[in-house]
Amino acid sequence: MIVLKNVVKKFKIKEKFSFIRKFFLKHYNIILVSLPFILMDIITRIIGNKIKFFHVLSIVPNLFTILWLVLLLGICLFTEKRKGKIYYIVFFSIFFLIFLTNNIYYSMTDSFFDFSLLSMTSEGSVYIADAIINCNIWVYISSLLIIVSFIVGIKYFPKRQKTNLKNIIKIFFIFLIIHFLIPFLLGSPDSELTWSTWRNPRNIYISFNDNNKSMRISGLYEYTIRNFYITFIKSKKTNNEEELSFLEELYSITEDNYKNKYTGLFKDNNLIILQLEGIDNWLLTEEDTPTLYKLMNNSINFSNHYSYYNGGGSTFNSEFAVNTGFITPLSYTQNAYSFNKNEFTYSLANLFKKEGYQVNAFHMNTSEYYSRGTNYKNWGYDNYYGLKDLGTYDDESYTLDRELILNEDFSEKMFSEEKFVDYIITYSGHMPFTTEKGVCKILIEEDMKAEENAEHLASDIILPTMNEEECARRQAKETDYMVELLINKLEEKNLLDNTVIVVFTDHYLYTISDQSILDKYKETDNNLINKTPFFIWKKGLTKKNVKEVTSQLNILPTLLNLFGNEYHPNYYIGSDALGENYKGYVFFSDYSWYDGQVYVDGGVATNNKYIDQITLEDKNYYINYLIRKNDLTLKYDYFKTIKNTNKGI
Repeated sequence: MIVLKNVVKKFKIKEKFSFIRKFFLKHYNIILVSLPFILMDIITRIIGNKIKFFHVLSIVPNLFTILWLVLLLGICLFTEKRKGKIYYIVFFSIFFLIFLTNNIYYSMTDSFFDFSLLSMTSEGSVYIADAIINCNIWVYISSLLIIVSFIVGIKYFPKRQKTNLKNIIKIFFIFLIIHFLIPFLLGSPDSELTWSTWRNPRNIYISFNDNNKSMRISGLYEYTIRNFYITFIKSKKTNNEEELSFLEELYSITEDNYKNKYTGLFKDNNLIILQLEGIDNWLLTEEDTPTLYKLMNNSINFSNHYSYYNGGGSTFNSEFAVNTGFITPLSYTQNAYSFNKNEFTYSLANLFKKEGYQVNAFHMNTSEYYSRGTNYKNWGYDNYYGLKDLGTYDDESYTLDRELILNEDFSEKMFSEEKFVDYIITYSGHMPFTTEKGVCKILIEEDMKAEENAEHLASDIILPTMNEEECARRQAKETDYMVELLINKLEEKNLLDNTVIVVFTDHYLYTISDQSILDKYKETDNNLINKTPFFIWKKGLTKKNVKEVTSQLNILPTLLNLFGNEYHPNYYIGSDALGENYKGYVFFSDYSWYDGQVYVDGGVATNNKYIDQITLEDKNYYINYLIRKNDLTLKYDYFKTIKNTNKGI
């Protein structure tokens, strides 16, 4: 019986190989003709595997690739041999050029090529030689393999006596139907504004504005055709002449009298911007965060500051606001990180680079998270650096903020001999607030090791139970330790005297589960819960307390004036909070607003503060005007219009 089973098994294996052999012998010419195209697609996605999004063998990109090959090669193979071979050579030449362009560009920028870059050909031409010379050697090795396979494909190109137009038409209609259906395999899109839309494959396909993720989900051929379609063919949103007139009128206004006694106070100093994850006001105390507390109490302290919060990625919303002067649109659904193809000529990075600064961003997370790598490049940063991207950590110690300073690679990049701007985003204040996992668990284990003077803890050790508030305070202490290390490093490198440190929190600690903790420390009945720290420190600076209301929208124009940058105040939603005529306000995603005295919700004052009707209507109108300015500027990518008409700085 056993012998019989083995015989049957061997017979089946031989039968399978026989089937494969017969299939290859029957269709070998089609396989060989397809091979160079298959190689170009797979190699491109392998080289772009750095972001670890969508496996090379995932079904959708491969379905797209197969479908495009069926169409392109179907046209070639069902056309009379001489013409079919010409078409084949033309198709190969086009896509081989696209293959080289994408992979050489990726080697240089860590981003795939985009047809919109053709508008900057003159600026980029000077780098072409360097890009070709310094390209990943595997691009050229694989190119030789592709060329060899193409030559083989030409040799074995199938013979056809005449064109079969009927079959070509059938293939075209089948292509259209299947192409329409494939995106549904990517899942359902987020219909509401959510923080994680940046990694929803269907949303990525719809917007197609993150080059790397778009390539990963679609493959070389779909990516190329769809990118070309969106760049040059797809009809844009119908222009509303009234909206465009509104923008043209408001941006035609110039403000030359914006300078004040603080203008240029920090001229030519280095700038470090610390965006703190979740360090709420009640965590910034002498006991929990002594370094930050000391800095705040010897700074220009904006004590009535508010951070915008919404469900579309609150941390990144803060980054967007501080770097561009704009916030996530309120009148239509689009995440802040989806504007990475908009023009931001007047961003923080671009204006400081104009003054000769090196501008870099540092964080724990990868460049693909929130599409930060793409966005920071678009804002003008020289580089975005993520600890996880280094690939040198074999545990989760990269989640500790201290690593932003202790990591030698980061330390080398942060502190330059040239003038620099460092945008540092902390992480250790992030949820969860429990000793079962996350940052709190790591820190408590470290504390116990220190107490027991031991390098390791027993695997069965029971960690002390801590509630959310206790964990939040311990995690805040870790962020404070990072700031202490930063100050020490600046002093060690003789940079402390000429470096300005700007500190603000991305959002209040809404991630804490036990809301009763917030009830103890904050106004929680309305949007005033968004109150957070913001201060500007420099060694020897005369301290000042600014009581007027501010938000992230005030940070950029305030810094531009303090550093003496030439800028257009009208090109931002907020204004310099140290200006002589500054009158503070903050508005929120539900159109409510606060001016330091009156909180208005639904157009009506709700906090028992008197405001006369005319003033109330004027302020309601002004807030709606600002929101409209914000949303339409982003909608129409209006700074590209300003740039193209040679207006501005």
